[in-house]
Amino acid sequence: MWPSLSLYELVSTAVQDEVTPETSVDTLRAYAEKFDVQIPPHATHGKLVEELLEALCDDQLQDPVFVRDYPLDTSPLTRSHRSKPGVTEKWDLYIGGMEVGTGYSELVDPVIQRQRLLEQSLAAAGGDPEAMQLDEDFIRALEYGMPPTGGMGMGVDRMLQVFTGRGIRETILFPFVRPE
Repeated sequence: MWPSLSLYELVSTAVQDEVTPETSVDTLRAYAEKFDVQIPPHATHGKLVEELLEALCDDQLQDPVFVRDYPLDTSPLTRSHRSKPGVTEKWDLYIGGMEVGTGYSELVDPVIQRQRLLEQSLAAAGGDPEAMQLDEDFIRALEYGMPPTGGMGMGVDRMLQVFTGRGIRETILFPFVRPE
């Protein structure tokens, strides 16, 4: 069985101080500066923690390991954790220092989903290129009802990365579509 580690435990070990969902953005920015981690100016708590994980921990995750308990603000489609406040029921599988798959419990509450997508829309309007937009059709579908669901995603491109040791741009099976 592959081990399962909390994202916050990994970052705490890397910065040699306790990092939790309650750690302030200012404190996280100080860690990023201390360890020379480049972060975007609009970074939220979750984005900062994930950037610290990527910069300080990815290379250490060579053997297969599940990293779990991701921040709420970077996982807008994911259900809040049942027993741990401030995190979601999400995991990423790391092999060879790279994330190769992800899985999570789907958020099926339309009220909470609307709130999260509104927050994402505001972040997008503020310049965050990774933020999602409000999707009224999706919210309407949730209002009709959706059973508890979950899923796992692991593409062929990620498997090729693991097998070849090359980056995503070298292993993707189709050219990037870019606006002209």
